[in-house]
Amino acid sequence: MPELFIDGRWTAAVDGQVREIRCPADGTPVATVDEAGPKDAAAAVAAARDAFDRGPWPRTPAAERGRLLLRVADFLERDKADFARAESLDTGKRLVESEIDMDDIANCFRYFGNLVCAGGTERVIDTGDPAVDSRVVHEPVGVCSLITPWNYPLLQTAWKVAPALGAGNTFVLKPSELTPHTAILLMRLLEEAGLPPGAGNLLLGSGATVGAPITTDERVDLVSFTGGLVTGRRIMAAAAPTVKKIALELGGKNPNIVFADADFDTAVDYALMAVFLHSGQVCSAGARLLVQQELHDAFVDEVVARAREIPLGGPFDENARTGPLISEEHRAKIESYVAAGLAEGAVLRCGGRRPDDTALQNGFYYLPTVLDDCTPGMSVVRDESFGPVMTVERFRDEDEAVALANDTVYGLAGGLWTQDSELAQRVSSRLRAGTVWINDFHPYVPQAEWGGMKQSGVGRELGPAGLAEYQEPKHIWRNTAPRPQRWFA
Repeated sequence: MPELFIDGRWTAAVDGQVREIRCPADGTPVATVDEAGPKDAAAAVAAARDAFDRGPWPRTPAAERGRLLLRVADFLERDKADFARAESLDTGKRLVESEIDMDDIANCFRYFGNLVCAGGTERVIDTGDPAVDSRVVHEPVGVCSLITPWNYPLLQTAWKVAPALGAGNTFVLKPSELTPHTAILLMRLLEEAGLPPGAGNLLLGSGATVGAPITTDERVDLVSFTGGLVTGRRIMAAAAPTVKKIALELGGKNPNIVFADADFDTAVDYALMAVFLHSGQVCSAGARLLVQQELHDAFVDEVVARAREIPLGGPFDENARTGPLISEEHRAKIESYVAAGLAEGAVLRCGGRRPDDTALQNGFYYLPTVLDDCTPGMSVVRDESFGPVMTVERFRDEDEAVALANDTVYGLAGGLWTQDSELAQRVSSRLRAGTVWINDFHPYVPQAEWGGMKQSGVGRELGPAGLAEYQEPKHIWRNTAPRPQRWFA
């Protein structure tokens, strides 16, 4: 069956190109999918434009749009096993993690469905004149280009598609070319749920071939992108000539601060999860461990001892606790990153190489790695690795901890560990990050906004602000008793 979805029809790429998808856990083929080109991109944008300008979706009552999102949430729960398996085969992620993701994705659609059904976005303005009816309403932005990454393919897609549709927009979705299958499955659910033709369109292909034209096309009103900083800068520049709205989530170099009074065992446990979950391929990974001087030696020794025991394996290996990297290219990048850190003086405490296990040789595995005695100027401290690499820095007191944590161009997330509630509140207010966890790491809920400060991005996803990204406020002023002003009498 063709995998591109344009104007309500499943179709093959115009030029006949295809791409083979292989599981990064063992290199086995998953499927061969259609690979879109510029002509397909132009057709998808045209369909979305026509559906917005002349189709029913933007004029569908908000409650009805919300009910469609709720139907999608029900379908996701019904088909959870199929979606989770597809996600794990594309990403190499453990099946149990994909199953958790599917629950979160259904919750996202349900949250935005209920939010849209509730309405209440219109605001009445008191102008002081009883003859004036003044209101602020929120209307859809228009055609949205949605570009999503490979690490959490469907989760990041849901964070964009649900509010975009809920607000009444039409969209063109381009998932990562490495992990397309859950996006295909989602489009089938949207079709089943009754989304009108052209309101949702799917392109599979590379960023250069498909992503670029859907960010520069003057018929597109908004671009939402989740991915790397370098690509995000290019998209921001590409959108500028037509002054499109943009929403960018560009990753982070997230600090995890452990004060000397922290609950030792719990803080160690979370420090491992903060960076080694999904082999560190998480935008909010706590890859920078900052430990107070007097606790450093004992704490890092325990982190290293436990990191050495983390079992690696594929999606369906019940003994595994983390999986492979997404590709050989990405693993090579991690290897270069670690080599640069060692050349700059970081001390390798564990990992730093591929595993010896012959059962893992066909996959893109890299051992959980801890680099100690790191300093702020090192590339491993400043650059995002997006892999299973923890850097460790020491600090003396609260002020130095905050200074180190904020010494980064990123500002997505951060965590801190202490039993002193006043210290926790002070530090959380001083950290320049969009999300701060106190005595925790990684949780999120769809009701709370997600996004970064500084070069971690522009705008927010989730929460009421996540819906507002896809809306334009409009002020409507009605004079119910107009009369001549005689200004120029």
